[in-house]
Parts: sequence; C-alpha cells; structure tokens
Amino acid sequence: MPVLPEIVRICGSTRFVNEMRAANRDLTFAGVIVVAPGEAGELITSEQKTALDALHLRKIDLADRVLVVNPGGYIGESTKREIAYAQATGKSISFTDPV
Repeated sequence: MPVLPEIVRICGSTRFVNEMRAANRDLTFAGVIVVAPGEAGELITSEQKTALDALHLRKIDLADRVLVVNPGGYIGESTKREIAYAQATGKSISFTDPV
C-alpha cells in the first residue's frame, strides 16, 4: 500500500499571515498536505468569528499534526484554544519558535 502524505494543520495569529504562507509553501514543497487558516482580508463580525473558530477545530480533526506559527513565541487566545483542542484530541504539536 502506498504511503499517504502527512496532513498538517497550520495555526497561529492572523498577524503572522506572511509567516503562515511561508510555512504553507515549505510544507507543500516537502510533500505535505497543508490545512491552513482562511483569510478574510477584512474585519469580521462576532458571528463570523464564532463560526470560524468552530471551523478551525474541525480542520484540526483532519490533521495528523499541528504546526503553530508563533514568531517571537507569541500565542494569542484563539491559538491557545486550538492548541488545547489539539492536545485533547491527541494531535502532535510543534512550534516555529520556542514557547
């Protein structure tokens, strides 16, 4: 049976969109399937934020592991929730910078 590519979910603050894009590119060229955050490009409503937060957790369910993009060690509240969820579901978690 062929080896299936790893699936990695990228998490992190939207302030690091360029860093997340770079991680996406690097992982993709390494043969990894990347599940990345969506990009709104504009302010979102609280209802949209709630829906996106739930969607982000479902994306973690799809992944084999989670990569947290955290330049300078920064981890915001939404990302902390995603990390806690990933831990609770037994996902392996790695970080781009020391925590």
